[in-house]
Amino acid sequence: MLPVLFLALAALSPSAGAAPADVEVMIVGTYHMANPGRDIHNAHADDVLAPRRQRELADVAAHLARFEPTRVAVEWPADLAATRYAAYLGGTLGESRNEVVQLGFRLAKLAGLREVDGLDVEGDFPYAAVETYAKAHGQQAILADANAQVEAFVRAMQAKIDADTVADVLRFLNDPARIARDNAFYRQMLRIGAGAQQPGVDLLTDWYKRNFAICANLVQRARAGDRVVVFYGAGHAFLLRQCVQEMPGYRLVEANGYLP
Repeated sequence: MLPVLFLALAALSPSAGAAPADVEVMIVGTYHMANPGRDIHNAHADDVLAPRRQRELADVAAHLARFEPTRVAVEWPADLAATRYAAYLGGTLGESRNEVVQLGFRLAKLAGLREVDGLDVEGDFPYAAVETYAKAHGQQAILADANAQVEAFVRAMQAKIDADTVADVLRFLNDPARIARDNAFYRQMLRIGAGAQQPGVDLLTDWYKRNFAICANLVQRARAGDRVVVFYGAGHAFLLRQCVQEMPGYRLVEANGYLP
C-alpha cells in the first residue's frame, strides 16, 4: 500500500503537472481622443497633443506599466496596428491624436514590447431599422428614454474631459458599477419589436457578435501567464469584461487599481 499512497500524494503535489498560469487581462475603456464622431452620441476631446495632456498621458502609461504587461491590445485591425506600431517605434508615424497611439502604443513602447495586438473587426449596428420600427409602431418613447440615458452619460463624461485629467476621465469610464449600469441602453433595445419583426434583437445580436469576435481575437493570441492590457472604446467594456470573466484560465484585472 505504501508505494500506491506515495504515487497518489505525488500526483497531488504542485510540482506534478501544475496547471498553467492564468492569463490576466486589464480592460481599459477609453474615449475617442481624435474626435471621429462616429457614435450616435459623441463627446468632444480637447487636443491631447497639448503639453498638459501629454504629461497626463505619460503619467497614465507609467502607472499602467506597473502591471508589467506582456501584451498590449488595441482597437485597430491586426495589420493596421502592426504597421503603425512599427512606424511608431521607428519614429516615422507622425503626429496622431488617436487613443490607440496615445495610450496603447505609448504603453507598449514603455513596456518594451516589439508588437501590439490589433483586435478590431468590422460589425453591423442596424440602429436605423430600430428607429424606423419604433416610429412606425408608437415606440418612440422607449427609444427616447434609452437615448436620454446615454446623453446624460455623455454630458457627464464631457464635464470630466473639460475639467479634469485624462486619468480622471479614464477612472470614470472604468468604474465597474457605472459600466454595468450603462449597458442598459442595449437591453432597452429588446423592447423594440413584436412577433416576427425584431429589430432590437437584430441590433443586439450584431453588437454581441462583434464584441465576441474581438474577444476571440484576444483569447486566440494570448498565452498562459500573459498579462494583457486591452484599450478599447468604453462602450465595449461591458461585454469584453464579461467575456474575460467567463473564460476558463482568465482573470480580469481592474484598471482603476492601477490608474493614477
